[in-house]
Amino acid sequence: MEVEFKINVSVSTDQFIELLERSTLGERRPIHDRECMEGMIANSNLVVSAWDGDTLVGIARSVTDFHYACYLSDLAVASSYQRLGIGKALQAKTQAELGPHCKLILLAAPAANDYYEHIGFTQNPRCWVLDRDTSVS
Repeated sequence: MEVEFKINVSVSTDQFIELLERSTLGERRPIHDRECMEGMIANSNLVVSAWDGDTLVGIARSVTDFHYACYLSDLAVASSYQRLGIGKALQAKTQAELGPHCKLILLAAPAANDYYEHIGFTQNPRCWVLDRDTSVS
């Protein structure tokens, strides 16, 4: 198996959904809301993808200004391709696309905390989330 990494190549909504279904991320994303999924992939401005031939096996989907902050909103690797260094490579290739002062920022699933700490991330307790159905008061 030879995995090829690509920067900002077209990933269809179907490919994106299928990958999320084949990873653990599918259970935490709105994969049954096609319009939302289309918007997620179409409006990302940095997408690093991993391919085994024509099959999408991994993705790092980000929104960034390329200079100060890069929000890595999805990191997914198909279950059958995990533990091969693909996720780590996706993050390293994402970071390589960013300017020298740009921080890579993500929200991790609780089960992934040890993984991110192990590869060099530091945990920041100052993250706040406002759900869409909650109004700013």
